[in-house]
Amino acid sequence: MLAVNEFLIGLLGAMLATNQVTAVSNVVARATGIAVPVTDPHDPVEREYQRLLAEDDAAQAEVDEWIKEDMAFADQAAGSQSITLQARIDQRFAAIDQGYEDFLRRHPQHARARLAYGSFLNDTGRDGEAMIQWEKARETEPTNPAAWNNLADYYSHRGPVKKAFEYLARAIELNPREPVYRQNLALVVFLFRKDAREYYQLEDDQQVLWRSLELYRKALELDPANFALATELAQVYYFLKPRAQADRTAADLDMALVDEALATWLAAVKLAHTDFDRQGVYLHLARVCMSHGRFAAARQHLAAVTHPAHNVLKARLERSLAYREQGTTPPGGGEE
Repeated sequence: MLAVNEFLIGLLGAMLATNQVTAVSNVVARATGIAVPVTDPHDPVEREYQRLLAEDDAAQAEVDEWIKEDMAFADQAAGSQSITLQARIDQRFAAIDQGYEDFLRRHPQHARARLAYGSFLNDTGRDGEAMIQWEKARETEPTNPAAWNNLADYYSHRGPVKKAFEYLARAIELNPREPVYRQNLALVVFLFRKDAREYYQLEDDQQVLWRSLELYRKALELDPANFALATELAQVYYFLKPRAQADRTAADLDMALVDEALATWLAAVKLAHTDFDRQGVYLHLARVCMSHGRFAAARQHLAAVTHPAHNVLKARLERSLAYREQGTTPPGGGEE
């Protein structure tokens, strides 16, 4: 089994949080490549709906800037924050709320507007209200996979988690070519192993992890250039044990799993868009090699890490590697 420690678990959680079904995926229907009905751009209802989306986006972007400015001011003023910020945010978002409510009062069967309103409510911390809008969208348009996906997001946070499995399976059934749904299901299965074991009637956590890995693989087949997805897949290997094979020894199976993990990380390197991301993968490669006695390869990977943001972790890995090369265990049994 590949070594794992608290740092890796934290790093995994941080990366997964960027994908939220979950932490999980708050995927807005209009942002996932989901097929939507062909609409007439000159239709007055469609034009009003598109204007509403633009106003929503503009308001959230504006509030983001206010928050950044307020944080910068707080830093300069020794922690003194604007007491009017929340009032300004509430007032700005109230206009968007009113816009959605007015539109849906006149067009109650407009499922895409309900999906968008639900996403707005979820983004602004009102997930219970978001769920109501997504449920109404699902009732109005039960073949729209985005409604099932977004509801799975809600149930993955609030429970029952088994509904998240069910709803994501339905989203995949409705749109099997959308990688986001498989990625979200892979993540929910990974995070909620006990529930997944019961729901899928699997024997143990290892079977759950292998199922998660297969879902990630299928998602990556559908979206082969997705770096974040490739790294999520690779991190599952930290938790896997080899599956027994009658004609192979345990040592051989363990080595094969390590080779497979390294190949997966090397594939992720090729998808990285920035030096920071690329060198982050080199840290993972170094860790895997170091944990399995491949010290020379570990040093090569660490030598490729030059980004200042990785200095602390690189130094910790270098110290741990030095202990292991001497045949001793780092303090605490991990990276110190």
